Amino acid sequence: MAVRKKQTEAKTPEAPAFTKDQLLTFDKYRGRRDLLGTLLEDGRGYTYAVVDALVDNFMKGKVK
Repeated sequence: MAVRKKQTEAKTPEAPAFTKDQLLTFDKYRGRRDLLGTLLEDGRGYTYAVVDALVDNFMKGKVK
């Protein structure tokens, strides 16, 4: 009787997560450092996609 091998799920590589302090040093966000300092929480990891979405949502927000 043949033994079946377990099929392993294809793991997608996770996007790297960066802390607030790391993101504030990146040249990519040089012009938004003051905004990111306010929007991001200390001790939490953020991916580029999440940070870009936070900035985009903030910039599209209405002025009160």
